[in-house]
Amino acid sequence: MGAPSEFVIPIEGMTCSACVQRVAHALRRAPGVLEADVNLVLRNARVVVRRGDPLEPVLEAIEQAGYRATASAEDLRAGVDARDLDSVRNREQLWLVRRTVVALGLAVATMLLSTPLMTVQASDPLAHLMMPVGELLARVLPGLAALPAQTLRLLLCALTIPALGCGSVFFVSAWRALRHKTTTMSTLVAMGSGTAFAFSVVATLAPGLFERHGLTPEVYYDSVTSILALVLLGRALEGGARVRTSSAIRTLMSLAPRVAHLVRESGEADVDIATLRVDDVVRVRPGERVPVDGRVIDGESDVDESMFTGEPMPVSKRQGDRVVGGALNGPGTICVAAESVGADTVLSQIVALVRHAQTTRAPVQALADRISAVFVPIVLGIAAITFAVWCVVGPDPRLLHALVAFVTVTVIACPCAMGLATPTALVVGMGRGASLGVLIKNGETLERAAAVDTVVLDKTGTLTVGRPSVVGIVVEDLAGRSEDDVLSLAAAVEAFSEHPIATAIRAEARRRGLTVQHAIDFAAVAGGGVHGRVGGHVVAAGAAQWLTTDGVDGTSVRAIGDRATDPIATHVLVAIDGRAIALIAVRDRLRDGARDSLQRLAHLGLRAVMLTGDRRQAADAIAREVGIEEVHAGLSPADKVAAVASLQREGRRVVMVGDGINDAPALAQADVGVAVGRGTDVALEAADAALLRVGLDGVSTLVALARRTMRTIHVNLFWAFAYNVLGIPVAAGVLFPMFGVRLSPVFASFAMAMSSLTVVVNSLRLKGFRAPEGPRAH
Repeated sequence: MGAPSEFVIPIEGMTCSACVQRVAHALRRAPGVLEADVNLVLRNARVVVRRGDPLEPVLEAIEQAGYRATASAEDLRAGVDARDLDSVRNREQLWLVRRTVVALGLAVATMLLSTPLMTVQASDPLAHLMMPVGELLARVLPGLAALPAQTLRLLLCALTIPALGCGSVFFVSAWRALRHKTTTMSTLVAMGSGTAFAFSVVATLAPGLFERHGLTPEVYYDSVTSILALVLLGRALEGGARVRTSSAIRTLMSLAPRVAHLVRESGEADVDIATLRVDDVVRVRPGERVPVDGRVIDGESDVDESMFTGEPMPVSKRQGDRVVGGALNGPGTICVAAESVGADTVLSQIVALVRHAQTTRAPVQALADRISAVFVPIVLGIAAITFAVWCVVGPDPRLLHALVAFVTVTVIACPCAMGLATPTALVVGMGRGASLGVLIKNGETLERAAAVDTVVLDKTGTLTVGRPSVVGIVVEDLAGRSEDDVLSLAAAVEAFSEHPIATAIRAEARRRGLTVQHAIDFAAVAGGGVHGRVGGHVVAAGAAQWLTTDGVDGTSVRAIGDRATDPIATHVLVAIDGRAIALIAVRDRLRDGARDSLQRLAHLGLRAVMLTGDRRQAADAIAREVGIEEVHAGLSPADKVAAVASLQREGRRVVMVGDGINDAPALAQADVGVAVGRGTDVALEAADAALLRVGLDGVSTLVALARRTMRTIHVNLFWAFAYNVLGIPVAAGVLFPMFGVRLSPVFASFAMAMSSLTVVVNSLRLKGFRAPEGPRAH
């Protein structure tokens, strides 16, 4: 049947966690859907569908839930470019900002025109604040205060109607929800502003109904326009923040050029990279980004791969070397044969991973979602009870006070902040992680990473570079040769050997910039060594026992062999013309900065444990170098799994760091599995996160970022819950009998908008997160 297909569907109309729950429920019931996650911040849904099943029923499920998918099934199947979706979102944001500006202008106008109609009451702080403004306005525009009250009411009504048009999105959304027998945040906004407007229209068109009972026909047009303007303002601010939270994906996407220079037999042509196929040859000019993953077949240049590897210096690339799509070409021109294109490139996979992570939910979000799902109906019930109580026991005029209390409760209780508390922090946190070279699979991983207290490390390829290298050269004092001379001769006879030790000796000679002569009469003995003739000298390199059988003086072999000091290195003896004169120590080298990385983890409170399949002597030596006290050596992959499980039974929460291949079972067993590798072959099948850049600093970054993100989420949830728990009773009037304090709908709408903005701004602070740099970093 094939692997399932995954789509990210942009959705219009979601305003709170209740909307998220409703869309997710509808999607999970749609035919063919295996998995669905909905994100309020990004306004999209990640849907996994059985391969071959149509997408149309999925989009219909969104419509039936009262929302709208802004991409067609054809676009989704074709793979809409994220940059195109960004442009759509930017247009929607511009449209929202324009409506907000108009609504704010109308709100200010209606507020000023309402001042001559206001009656100052001790319980209405807004009227007290506006009276000086009204007095100033009367002096500046004396004719305004002289207008009949009925004329002012009609003028206010005329100004409020276009404000309703600006806020029509709330009424449309509320109507859709009503048709589907449900409620959303828009229901509260529409009911609050709609009720106030309807009451004001009655007072404007039929003032006699109030005057016959000795009541002043109060109107609340300023409340209507202010509610809509401030809620729109909150939406616009959230939208701007949402654009910024997606910056990680946009930054990654900007690395991929849209046009490639395709080399054909007939000549060179500029084509869209979406049309490229495997084995196509593309030319990359100086200063351009590489459009595909592939190998250099012609040319030479320095290529900047720092976005993937973290290495600041450009890497020299020549024929046969591999390059990664998105890397920045330097001064030369290279031709690259494509090995991976489109969605199969490393860059595309990273973008997909970040987008997938940002659309998932953390377990901490479940509580807010459950509360939000029933919150709006409860609030409507509280508002109805509030209206009834004020009608029975409130001060005169009771109906007006009851109406104000009803509108205030519905407006202040909008659960925007509650719905944004978790997803905004997750989106920003994961995006920041991606920019620091730490890819996190989902929100649950981030939550688990915040709680880890033990870091388990593989040795080879994790603490060490994973390949042998020269760590020391000892030359006999009377030989009359330098280290470079010996290394050059050894590299010459090792030139034809494919053994890893031979590779290490040749690499060290290249690193030192040595000239290596051509060897003749080359011969190699498996398990022994190599010999040949270089510049008129017979040169042999190999194990001590083999050299003595190859005709080298035994006394010199024993003398130079006794100078070996590294107990875990492999020692290659070098003999010239039958006499051993030097020793080259070769072993796997500790990664640069590994000890500092372990110290950072220790200062984060993590206990380090090494698990390795290597022999005990080598493991203990590396452990001493980096400061690890607990070492388990000689382990099979199954033994590593058992060791991790044993730590977990002790109550430890384990983050396992390995190369993601032979450590896959242990990575899967750990609470958080982290794959370490270069950006060109990050293994994520078994891991929960991956470090794009060489070294272990990403582990401390992951843990510190996870803890900071979870603290941000907890702060967000606290204020979101506290705001509603405290705000609703005050809006209902519990303080009025004792203190005479009563909130106006305008204050309520302002407070509601500010609560959402507070959550978003608090989450955006994560964009300034910096990787731990020293012992005091937490």
